[in-house]
Amino acid sequence: MKTIGLLGGMSWESTAEYYRLLNTLTRERLGGLHSARCVLYSVDFAEIERLQAAGRWEEAGEVLAGAAKALEAAGAELLLLCTNTMHKVADHVSAATSVPLLHLADATAEAVRAAGVRRVALLGTAFTMEQSFYKDRLAAGGLDVLVPGEEGRRTVHRVIYEELCAGVVREESRAAYREIIRELVVAGGAEGVVLGCTEIELLVRPEDSPVPLFPTARLHAEAAVARALEG
Repeated sequence: MKTIGLLGGMSWESTAEYYRLLNTLTRERLGGLHSARCVLYSVDFAEIERLQAAGRWEEAGEVLAGAAKALEAAGAELLLLCTNTMHKVADHVSAATSVPLLHLADATAEAVRAAGVRRVALLGTAFTMEQSFYKDRLAAGGLDVLVPGEEGRRTVHRVIYEELCAGVVREESRAAYREIIRELVVAGGAEGVVLGCTEIELLVRPEDSPVPLFPTARLHAEAAVARALEG
């Protein structure tokens, strides 16, 4: 099995879920006491969040590029950037190392297409929902992407940063997400929902949506284990 390098900490709540998923999926594939070969570099999310808010994406990319180099030095043979939003600087990270980066949006688009779905609602941070770096990548993968209206985007973003990244899961926030999803399905015609922020998987469950959910952390981990076990 190839060694998977996890570039995490954004937030550590979802990175912990990545670690659990990688090991669970490896054991399911190989049986017995098998677990994933992986190394983790966990950044200080407060530093990254300040750079996000200030629009200093190049500096954030430099931080993550340095972390990617450290993972390569530690023996990583495949890189996972364990956050949707910071895929805005995925090219910067990828250029810093010779280790292949498995892009989260590509893994997600492949899984959505395999399910026979084309028109999807995208929930994530405001950066992910409003900027083009992620939506365009999904569109290049053959998907038609919808996002909530302004008020819905504001609610989704607030819950991520003020609650989920701090490990807080509230029923009222789950109800708000359910209503946002319902509107995107009924009014927008969404056939599926991409949980385009890894923390959302801590809140939204399959029963909260009338259409299939596509949890990006799980899909990313599934693709990584498959890639790590090739050959």
